[in-house]
Amino acid sequence: MTKAQNNPAGRIGSLTQLQWLAVALVIVTGVLHVYAGLVEGRIPVALAGVGYAGALVLFFFDYRRRLLYLIGIPYTAVQFPLWIVAKSEYGMIDYVDKAVQVALILVLVYLYLNTSSESTGNTATAAD
Repeated sequence: MTKAQNNPAGRIGSLTQLQWLAVALVIVTGVLHVYAGLVEGRIPVALAGVGYAGALVLFFFDYRRRLLYLIGIPYTAVQFPLWIVAKSEYGMIDYVDKAVQVALILVLVYLYLNTSSESTGNTATAAD
């Protein structure tokens, strides 16, 4: 872990400020996906937002956070080409969402690279 992650001033509760930033970005993009999916009648878009909500639940239960960071990177990145192919008109909300997703990917990469595998939270055991 980095010094900022070990530093109590860099923490809010049990999470670092960077982890809270990731949470905020996930909430924003998740809500935008659910909203866009429902308004535009595109269920897969809404389900992508639900996927973000599921990741947040696992994150707050401290379940394999490092793995969540790693999975979150391609999960978010794959939405860029899908958005370009599936969407014919782009609005301001679309661009805001993509900016949020770029920031989210960068934060997830940083968190993944700077989180030791020993501090990844609850992990499954052979008995699970």
